Amino acid sequence: MAQGTTTTSRERRESRPAASGDHAPRDLVEHFKEYAQENPTTCALWCFFAGFVLGWKLKPW
Repeated sequence: MAQGTTTTSRERRESRPAASGDHAPRDLVEHFKEYAQENPTTCALWCFFAGFVLGWKLKPW
């Protein structure tokens, strides 16, 4: 059973050049995408509670 080489998210982040002002929003989005892929349950709960609070505060009546 041969194992392939895999890179962790930390290794991918460390291999990238430092973020400059032009790439900061894109890097932030990439970070959130990676986090959501690594922790889908936590991300889903945050989205649910954010939607719950926004819906509660912005209800039309």
